[in-house]
Amino acid sequence: MPPYVKTAEPIPMLRPPNLIRLGEEGVVLDRRPGGYWGVRFEKGAFLIDTQYIEAVDGEK
Repeated sequence: MPPYVKTAEPIPMLRPPNLIRLGEEGVVLDRRPGGYWGVRFEKGAFLIDTQYIEAVDGEK
């Protein structure tokens, strides 16, 4: 996990990384410049660097 996460809001804020659990699944909202993705998790939407996410099969 990064030392902080940035919210995916019009005015982003830095938040502590413990808002997202390691292994938590989210929904990709969009792709952002610089290798970032907007991802919605249980506790909000955040900008996540490509190195910290991986695709999973949505079928259960």
